[in-house]
Amino acid sequence: MKVDVLLGLQWGDEGKGKVVDVLTPKYDVVARFQGGPNAGHTLEFNGEKYILRSIPSGIFQGGKINVIGNGVVLDPLLFRQEAEALAASGHDLTKQLFISKKAHLILPTHRVLDAAYEASKGSGKIGTTGKGIGPTYTDKISRNGLRVGDLLHNFEERYAAAKAKHEAILASLNYSYDIKELEAEWLSALDYLKRFNLIDSEQVINDYLKDEKSVLAEGAQGTMLDIDFGSYPFVTSSNTICAGCCTGLGVSPRNIGEVFGIFKAYCTRVGSGPFPTELFDETGDRICELGHEFGSVTGRKRRCGWIDLVALKYAVMINGVSQLIMMKSDVLDSFETIKACVAYRIDSEEVTTFPYEIGEGIEPIYVELPGWNTDMTKMQSEDEFPEEFNAYLSFLEEELGVPVKIVSVGPDREQTIVRYTED
Repeated sequence: MKVDVLLGLQWGDEGKGKVVDVLTPKYDVVARFQGGPNAGHTLEFNGEKYILRSIPSGIFQGGKINVIGNGVVLDPLLFRQEAEALAASGHDLTKQLFISKKAHLILPTHRVLDAAYEASKGSGKIGTTGKGIGPTYTDKISRNGLRVGDLLHNFEERYAAAKAKHEAILASLNYSYDIKELEAEWLSALDYLKRFNLIDSEQVINDYLKDEKSVLAEGAQGTMLDIDFGSYPFVTSSNTICAGCCTGLGVSPRNIGEVFGIFKAYCTRVGSGPFPTELFDETGDRICELGHEFGSVTGRKRRCGWIDLVALKYAVMINGVSQLIMMKSDVLDSFETIKACVAYRIDSEEVTTFPYEIGEGIEPIYVELPGWNTDMTKMQSEDEFPEEFNAYLSFLEEELGVPVKIVSVGPDREQTIVRYTED
């Protein structure tokens, strides 16, 4: 068996949670391989809306095993809040959810460090969510982190040492804070975390593969936020690309199967950083309103723009995408024309490959296609697609060199159309 990987191809918020939920019936195991509770996956079905931050999106499909992998950073307090909310809605996680012992813990002082570092940057702020993600990954790489497995081995001493290091840094930054209440709640949440199955996830997942179990790996954020290949330094702190699945779950590259790349029919971004196709006009505001483009965790308004095929082709290449999934096509249902960026103009030169940096000097070069002016939200088959929408799909497939296998025409799990189906 192979591990199929599902990840975002833009700047995150592509709708990965919904697609994982739709695909999960085909799999025995769903595993999250990177990121932290700054990434919210929103799922809607049966008239209810759920927001997941750390728990894999396969949790709603009964009987499936869900794994939080070693590449994830976990805040016990936020995890408890999330898990208790799901339990209150009738989803018992204690039997379905497994947590890697090698996943790193987000400490209360990591949150404070996050805020302190952002404050020190002034106008150069990254625009983090303040959840302590970056400082936690920093400790991981500098070999100073605490892991879930440390809860079982001399934790109090290790926690005190890590906290003391953070306090010294905060003192050097002259940053005032009070974490007494937060810390008390966080320490209480550790006992809750211990109720779950804490595992050597790399061994368990590879054993599943040997036992012919099918595994779906779920990424967070998006390719353009990857620490190595994204729009650095305005990126997240982990590898959001397909290779991150190997390091975030302990899976061999030869055990990677299908790579599902998710993208919106347009483009969005949250926080600071370059965004070549961003719209600052009524069209951008209209896309934001129609797409309800506000962060599921932060509530922040997302910046909106036309689809960027230069960045998207780059993401397809980096990830080895084998199937594309287009989300929120219904948001563009009422537009007379649709634009797509096919190249950048940089210093009077036209380029079609993603550059080392994307700054303010980049001018997007667009092609314009006719809109479909049709409400697609009630459609149930690709046979119902309007001619103009089919033309848009064909254009994207030709540009990207990969088939668009799934199209989403609304937020509900039922509003998902699979293309190229066999009779």
